Amino acid sequence: MNDEKPLEVTVDSEVNGPHFQFTQRTGKSKRVLDYDYKRCNGCGLCIEVCPKKAIEPGPLIEIATGLDAPPVIVDHTRCSFCGMCASFCPVKAFKMTLNDRNILELAEFPHLDSGVVFNDKCLPCLICVKACPEEAISVEFTFQKKEAIAPFKSGKTGEIEADMEKCTLCGLCVEFCPAFVLVEKKPEANDLMPFDDLLVDRTKCDYCGLCVPFCPEEAIKVKGDFNLEDVKKLAPKITGTIRVDNDKCTRCGWCEAVCPYDAAVVTKPFEGEIELIDAKLKGCDPVGCHGCFNVCPSKAWIIPADKKIDVVRDFCTYCGACEKACHVNAIGVKRKAVKHTPVIETPWAQDWKMAIASLTADDRNRPDTSRTLQVDKPERKIEPLLIRPDVNHKLKLVEERISSVSSLLGNKAVRHAWEKKEAAVAAAEIKKRLLKQQ
Repeated sequence: MNDEKPLEVTVDSEVNGPHFQFTQRTGKSKRVLDYDYKRCNGCGLCIEVCPKKAIEPGPLIEIATGLDAPPVIVDHTRCSFCGMCASFCPVKAFKMTLNDRNILELAEFPHLDSGVVFNDKCLPCLICVKACPEEAISVEFTFQKKEAIAPFKSGKTGEIEADMEKCTLCGLCVEFCPAFVLVEKKPEANDLMPFDDLLVDRTKCDYCGLCVPFCPEEAIKVKGDFNLEDVKKLAPKITGTIRVDNDKCTRCGWCEAVCPYDAAVVTKPFEGEIELIDAKLKGCDPVGCHGCFNVCPSKAWIIPADKKIDVVRDFCTYCGACEKACHVNAIGVKRKAVKHTPVIETPWAQDWKMAIASLTADDRNRPDTSRTLQVDKPERKIEPLLIRPDVNHKLKLVEERISSVSSLLGNKAVRHAWEKKEAAVAAAEIKKRLLKQQ
């Protein structure tokens, strides 16, 4: 006879700012599913892969045009905490931990295999840092600055010039010396460069010449009181560390496209196609609606001079959010392949394979749950309606007397007389107390 007690399972939920957190506890594990609705763009991939149909779409069209609401709704009472939504969310709106470890670190949880890698050609510089639409790239420079090597000396004269045909607007001179200023502009999908021009503030330049050998493109020329060979020995090498925040990065490919040194290599999560349906575009109002612009994690939508609207296909990740946000159904997205980590052999491996297949199929094949044990929910008891007790005879008399007086309370003259009488009584009482004290 087996005396082992059944495994107790508890599920709790809480809301913490934009985060909906669901926690499943058993005697052996703790799973926490975190859904950040502000991060979510409503692509609906979590709905496709969920084996329990525990996720439903929200009003995405309204959300895409300004409504503050969760793009998807999670029914945690139906959730099995399998982690499929967290494994295949392309924008990391879903995250799940198993015993405080992110499931993306565990081999038994297949997930999207995508990312950004910077190779040995990276300087690093500021171009991709400023161009990234998600601010997912950062760089820490470790070279010595100009002031540490040769402090500013006032009164120096000379000439300085930047050859803009050679200059890549990498921004390294700006990091090195305060005499250089980059003119920034907002990057867009059809014009990724975040800088417009390089200027020199001559009031901060002492023509030391250190920037000449420091510039990776040899684009700076300086005339001054210095020896170039000596300056070359003093000028630092370009050193630093570039980092990518994978929780923010959407694998859009902007960094790869904007880098003049071919230093960024982007692996996208999906392969596919996106099309604009001309017959439906008559009802499109890209300026007034802006829905596809708002939900696109790649910021790939543009308004060109010769078209009402268009998408830069090189940056599309085929998540499908724009298709669901379009109120005139003018966008079609088709995923053809999914890049994911291996599905290792486990009892639930087939469920994961079906989930992955659903990302490129029109219909989702879900596990057979016909043999799943169902717990009968207790019937809800219908409580009898509360009946107000009858007011007894004495209370009825009180109510009648109050109603008869209520008309007098509405008379200003009556109220004034009562208040005057009360004031006279109070004055007499005070006078009486004062006489006693004497």
